[in-house]
Amino acid sequence: MTITTLDTPSAKPLLDWYDRHHRDLPWRVSPGMAARGVKADPYRVWLSEVMLQQTTVQAVKPYFERFLERWPEVTDLAAAENDAVMAAWAGLGYYARARNLKKCAEAVAKEHGGIFPDTEEGLKSLPGIGDYTAAAVAAIAFNRQAAVMDGNVERVISRLYAIATPLPAAKSAMKQKVALLTPADRPGDFAQAMMDLGATICTPKRPACSLCPFRDACQALKLSDPELFPVKAAKKEKPVRYGAAFIAVTGDGEILLRRRIDSGLLGGMTEVPTTAWTARIDGETSADAAPFNAAWQASGTVIHVFTHFELRLSIWRAAIATKVAMDDGPNDGWWEPVTNLEAQALPTIMKKAIAAAIPLAFKTSKG
Repeated sequence: MTITTLDTPSAKPLLDWYDRHHRDLPWRVSPGMAARGVKADPYRVWLSEVMLQQTTVQAVKPYFERFLERWPEVTDLAAAENDAVMAAWAGLGYYARARNLKKCAEAVAKEHGGIFPDTEEGLKSLPGIGDYTAAAVAAIAFNRQAAVMDGNVERVISRLYAIATPLPAAKSAMKQKVALLTPADRPGDFAQAMMDLGATICTPKRPACSLCPFRDACQALKLSDPELFPVKAAKKEKPVRYGAAFIAVTGDGEILLRRRIDSGLLGGMTEVPTTAWTARIDGETSADAAPFNAAWQASGTVIHVFTHFELRLSIWRAAIATKVAMDDGPNDGWWEPVTNLEAQALPTIMKKAIAAAIPLAFKTSKG
C-alpha cells in the first residue's frame, strides 16, 4: 500500500473526481464498466498508447477506430501487410511508431501466443515498447502499480510539488513522485485520472484550480502561479532545410509515386520523387534534380514542421504524355491513379506537395 505523508497527498480525491468526471474514450474501460465486470483489453490499451504518443486524443480517435475495424485482434495486425498498416497510419505522423507497431504485434503473436506480457519488464522486451508505454499498459490493462508519466502527468506533478528544475532534467524526480503517489488499488484508473486531470483541469493555460481535486495540496497554487510550471529549458530554434518534390501526372490522371526505404525519417512510407533532403542537410531545389526530363513547371513551396527541423519543399509539376519506365531498386516507382491517393501510405508532407500541384487531388480521391 502507498504510504501517505505530508509530501505524498492521498490519491483518493483524484480517484473520486475521476469516477465522476472521466472522459469517455473508445479504448477506455470506465469505472462504471469496470463495476459491471468489463476488463481492459491489452491490445486496445497498447494500440491507443502508441497512437497517443506526440498526438492528440481527437486526432487519434478515428485512426484507432479504423484500425480496430480492420484488425480487431493483435493477431490480425500481426498478419497484415506492412504496406496496408503504413497506409492506415498515414497522416498520424511519427512513422517509426507504425513500423514498431507491426513488429510488436508480430512478436506478441509469434512469441507469446497472441497474449501480451502482463508486467512492465515483459512489455519492455517487445519491439518498440519503452518505459512509458510499458508502464501505461501494465497499469491500465493489468492493474500493475506502475508509475505512468506523459506530458499531462508531468504538468500535474510539476505543479503539485512546485518542481523548479527545468524539463527534461526534472523527469527523473517527477517519476519518483508519481511512483510514490500511485496507489496499489486502482493504479490503472489513477494513471488515467492523472491524464484526464492534466487534459481538462490542470491545463497549460488558465487551469481551473478551483475544480481540481488536488487544490488543497498543490504547492504551485500555494506558493506561486501554477502556469509557471512545468519549467522548461529554453527551446533551440529549429533549423530550416530545403528540398524539391516532383509531381508527374499522365493524361489519364496517374501520378508517379515511390516507396521510401524502411529506415530513417518517414521510413517505409509512400512519397512523390524528392531530392535528398534530411534533417541535417539540404537537397537540391531546382528542376535540374527531377527524376527524368520533362517540362517541369514551378507550383509553389510547401512548409512542414518536423520535431527537430522545418522543411521547405519547392514543388514542380509536369504533364506526361506517356509513362516513364522506372528502374528497379530501393526507390523504384509506380504510377497510381490520382483517384486512389487516399489509399496510399502518404505522409502529410507528401499530401501537401501533391495538393500544391494538383489542388483537387484529395477531393477526387476514392479513399
